[in-house]
Amino acid sequence: QVQLVESGGGLVQAGGSLRLSCAASGTSENIFSTYDLSWYWQAPGKQRELVASISSSGQANYADSARGRFIISRDDAKTTVYLQMNGLQPEDTAVYYCKMEARDWQGVVRFHFWGQGTQVTVSS
Repeated sequence: QVQLVESGGGLVQAGGSLRLSCAASGTSENIFSTYDLSWYWQAPGKQRELVASISSSGQANYADSARGRFIISRDDAKTTVYLQMNGLQPEDTAVYYCKMEARDWQGVVRFHFWGQGTQVTVSS
């Protein structure tokens, strides 16, 4: 049974930094290393949107608003994905969710798992 648990959220002043972690249980390093991993954010009344993703090969992509400020990384040995957030601004306030996806060779998602989310609040 796979479970994703996010941590590291909290209250931070504008310009500050936070490091989010998402730890996967119920899987192994070898299996986890094949998954595509991503972070999403969702503000109240807004759609959940992609913040950053990192493929099984280590290729990272970012939303325009996150690029240059946020860094996604993975540690397959720890079955964990991280999101380092720098230069936080009030508009970054949201619940942040991690997602794990398994894709076939054509890129079709075969299954996915979501974490429960962690709140990030940035004060002005």
